[in-house]
Amino acid sequence: MNHKSSQIDVLIVGGGLAGLSSAIHLSKQNLSVLVIEKNSYPKHKVCGEYISNEVLPYLEFLDIDVFKLGAKKIDKFQLSTTKGQLISADLPLGGFGISRFCLDEALANKALENGVEILQDVVEDIQFSNDEFSVETKNNTVFKAAIVIGAYGKRANLDVKLDRKFIKTKSPYLAVKTHVKGDFPEDVVALHNFEGGYCGVSKVEDDSINLCYITSFESFKKFKDIGEFQEKVVSRNSHLKTIFDNTVPVFEQPLTISQISFEDKKPVENHILMCGDTAALIHPLCGNGMSMAIRSAQIASVLIIKFFNSELSTREALEKQYLREWNTAFKLRLKTGHLVANLFNQPKISELLMQGLKWFPGILPHIIKRTHGKLIQVK
Repeated sequence: MNHKSSQIDVLIVGGGLAGLSSAIHLSKQNLSVLVIEKNSYPKHKVCGEYISNEVLPYLEFLDIDVFKLGAKKIDKFQLSTTKGQLISADLPLGGFGISRFCLDEALANKALENGVEILQDVVEDIQFSNDEFSVETKNNTVFKAAIVIGAYGKRANLDVKLDRKFIKTKSPYLAVKTHVKGDFPEDVVALHNFEGGYCGVSKVEDDSINLCYITSFESFKKFKDIGEFQEKVVSRNSHLKTIFDNTVPVFEQPLTISQISFEDKKPVENHILMCGDTAALIHPLCGNGMSMAIRSAQIASVLIIKFFNSELSTREALEKQYLREWNTAFKLRLKTGHLVANLFNQPKISELLMQGLKWFPGILPHIIKRTHGKLIQVK
């Protein structure tokens, strides 16, 4: 199909959770949707792979049944400090564990079934003039679209091209993710702190345990490789040591990403509606980035449909409403995430905090509530 002159209703840059959820939602309204994604499916991604139940009604609306896919029901949370002090709490809303390998593929298949076109390519430039977008890819194809959603992840060369402010700040964080096999309760998501970082632990659909940790490059660069870093730094937390000592790796090599930025981003830039990590990144300490990606897709999709139905009469009205609803949904979560991460980055304060949480156990579920949203009603 030659798109060089054809007009698409909605072009989505990036086929992860946010991009594919939007694609399915918009295709239900018979809008023409093109997703441009650089990778093929299925593919593992660096990700915590725990999702809050707040998005279950929306996934149901998209015809995705995560439990049929084998997702693990999670209703307990464990938190430990660098010294191994452990505290447990019930998750007020609960969540589930599923790999990106599984969920992204299920979403992609559903999108294709609904008539969405998914193109494997890389977007190199997006221009906006005369009330339409012109999107150029690495393969020198140019697409015209009425609306563009940016859902291409934490950072990309496109951010440089779009002159986004956050990309100019050097970011000192990197993340490592691997799957291992061994014993771990399937109803628990754990967050274990170690010096210079923290590691999320939870089971996914094939009974693998997902381990995903984030650390500063400063801490990491003192060691020759991931294995040495895990042995000498990560495993100083006794809970993580137990997991590493008693499990067998599934991946040949862990996956890594670097230059992770927690700087503020703008959810609307150059008239592009940004979703998921492209719009903002919550500290993994709050463990809810996947849910935020899916939720932001819902917000954008509902408003884009209103725009095409002329309920939102101008592009400006669409952008303002998206910004308003995005801030209502996520601003407080991001603030809480920053605050919690800053406190846990200071070992002495975090030990005191844990002591306080043990004395007042009701505080932890309250903090969790502030980062995990409410069950989203689908209208």
